Order: sequence, then C-alpha cells, then structure tokens
Amino acid sequence: MRVLLVEDEISLASALAKIFEKNKILVDVVHDGLEGKMLSDNDVYDVIILDIMLPGMSGLEILRHIREQ
Repeated sequence: MRVLLVEDEISLASALAKIFEKNKILVDVVHDGLEGKMLSDNDVYDVIILDIMLPGMSGLEILRHIREQ
C-alpha cells in the first residue's frame, strides 16, 4: 500500500509517517499543498490524507482537483 500524507505540522507528520512505516506501509510526506497536488498528479496512491489548512493550496482544493482529474 502507498500513502500520500499532506500535513504542514511537521511533528504530527513525522509521527504518522513512523506509524505507517512500522506497519510496512510506504508513505510520502509533504508539508505544502502545492507539493501535495504535484505528487498526487504524478504518482499513484492507494490513500491520500490531506490536512485542510495548508500553505500554498488547501486540502479541499487538492481534493477538488483530484476529483476533476
């Protein structure tokens, strides 16, 4: 399984990434909405976890973009 985690709070993102990795789940972590959008456009993920309030682009904007694609 492959997960994209878009979370701007670095300590929370790190803790979640460690949990995923401990459970042998591949996780890509980004801290900015624009980076999250770019990765979601260019890679295939089984799950995308989005924070709503992100710098650059909100999680809801990313979700709308993904659904339009």
